[in-house]
Amino acid sequence: MKNTIIDVSQLELSDKVVAIKRVTKTVKGGRNMRFTALVVVGDGNGHVGAGLGKAVEIPEAIRKGKEDAMKNIVKIALDENNSVTHDFIGKFGSASVLLKKAPEGTGIIAGGPARIVCELAGIKNIRTKSLGSNNKQNVVLATIEGLSNLKTPEEVAKNRGKSVEEIMA
Repeated sequence: MKNTIIDVSQLELSDKVVAIKRVTKTVKGGRNMRFTALVVVGDGNGHVGAGLGKAVEIPEAIRKGKEDAMKNIVKIALDENNSVTHDFIGKFGSASVLLKKAPEGTGIIAGGPARIVCELAGIKNIRTKSLGSNNKQNVVLATIEGLSNLKTPEEVAKNRGKSVEEIMA
């Protein structure tokens, strides 16, 4: 992921809990129960992040997950009809998520974890397909990885030393 620092204080973030798991650790006296919460935050305008929180109680795990997600916010390149600028495959671990550009009116065609990321990022039209692992945490991180690696036509034109019209033709 790109390590660009985004000032979170200016963003109006909403959050969604993707998954809550009960995890146990066997110790000498028995089992320790804890909860992990996978939380995604976004402003609906091209900023999204995910975080993991662990605690003995669920609300505390969610709070920690939200704080972690705020530290990992990335900026996403969107086109004129609130879709991705080009097709891309995001990978994290053994999970891969195919992100396909979609015309106006398509809506969000995505499975559970990828849908939440797309909604909170402010994407209105996209088609996605989860490939490989269906582990929720890895699917969320693969989606964010793919979205953060998208390039605008302006960036591509600048890198190639051409005009945007030459790139788009």
